[in-house]
Amino acid sequence: MADSVASKTATLRAIPSVDQLLRTPEAAQLESAVGIQRLTAMAREVIAQLRTQIQSEALNGYTKDALLTESIERLRNVSQREALSSLRRVINATGVILHTNLGRAPLSAAARAAVVEQAAGYCTLEYDPTTGSRGKRGAHAEELLTQLTGAEAALIVNNCASAALLILTVLARDGETIVSRGELVEIGGDFRVPEVMSNSGTRMIEVGSTNRTRLDDYRQAIKSDTRLIMRVHPSNYRIIGFTASPELSQLASLAHESGLPLYEDAGSGVLNDLSLYGLRDEPIVSESIAAGVDLVSFSGDKLLGATQAGLIVGRREIINRLRKHSLYRALRVDKLCLAAIEATLEAHRRGAIEEIPALRMLALPKDVIEERARNFVAQLPGDDSDGLTATIVSGQSAIGGGSGPNTHPETALIALKHGRLSADDVERKLRHFPTPIIARISDDLVLLDLRTVDVQDEADLLNALTSLTT
Repeated sequence: MADSVASKTATLRAIPSVDQLLRTPEAAQLESAVGIQRLTAMAREVIAQLRTQIQSEALNGYTKDALLTESIERLRNVSQREALSSLRRVINATGVILHTNLGRAPLSAAARAAVVEQAAGYCTLEYDPTTGSRGKRGAHAEELLTQLTGAEAALIVNNCASAALLILTVLARDGETIVSRGELVEIGGDFRVPEVMSNSGTRMIEVGSTNRTRLDDYRQAIKSDTRLIMRVHPSNYRIIGFTASPELSQLASLAHESGLPLYEDAGSGVLNDLSLYGLRDEPIVSESIAAGVDLVSFSGDKLLGATQAGLIVGRREIINRLRKHSLYRALRVDKLCLAAIEATLEAHRRGAIEEIPALRMLALPKDVIEERARNFVAQLPGDDSDGLTATIVSGQSAIGGGSGPNTHPETALIALKHGRLSADDVERKLRHFPTPIIARISDDLVLLDLRTVDVQDEADLLNALTSLTT
């Protein structure tokens, strides 16, 4: 017992000091990356861990040199973990086009250039160079939105939940908002329609049932305190079978006869008919406006193909009320977001959807993806029963981002199997490359879908897989 206590005491005395650890060449290299203040905090954290583990007898018997070596290695590990937690580029090989965890829609080349070249420095955010006076933030993007949707006016805030919060606050605070029970959705990130309504100060009046809501249900719910009728697109789920809901034009007529505005949360932001690519159940914003909806909100980073934003289009009088409300200032977007949105909307106006990555990926037919996959696999080293083998199998991609849950484009997948490594091991190794490669696993195979892999990223993907063949 005495020997054990003596050993522990000796080991505790051998722990390097924070100052000693900071004077090592390895720490000096890390200082340029994290700064001395953070490096000092990391060193204290490492020393505290060593002390705790020695007291629990997990590291007893370590020499002074061994503890210093262990401290340096742990310092490196802490620094590496922090570096890996920062925002990084990845290669999305999952086949999920609007992958929420990976940033949803990738920006087009024009949108990226606009962010860097037009908005990263000083820019005409709220300045009119023709008059030399103050200009209106987002004026061009708003004009593009009205042209593309047929709405009278437009407004842009930082996401679709913000758009709903602003609209409900301005139009229905201290009053009632009518919504169908089948539309009380929860979207990713704990966004729930009832909670947004509660935060806005409106009282939610549910009508109909989960699967069937009739026009008369709305009509009977209209009272003196009613301020708004709200229609919510279910986005990430569908109710099928014995269902019923009124047409938007019918709902708009009822709302206007009652002196109420009709607001639709359209979700994905479809500006053009995408049924040719299998997407038939997402509302087209211009059709909602034509049906008489007074306000439509939708996302910027889904099928619109831009950056995160909540886009609002509709009647000028209502848009002006939203713009003048103090909450708008808290929710408005910055110059980088506006630059990306403008460039993306300009591509939509030209009808150049092939310039928008998310829509280009959606439009890719299976045979084109299969040809790319076969050409890619042909570049891998020959089959090795003890190494990596790759085959082509049929599969399905996904839209993602709460859009088109019933739409699964047919695709060709590269199926990977390794002679010595499990599918989990291969997937983990791919994630740990300098540019992480995100794949999916099914039936003990690692699956890569080139639908969501940029052609320019194939070289990095090939190098990563080649390294796994040895």
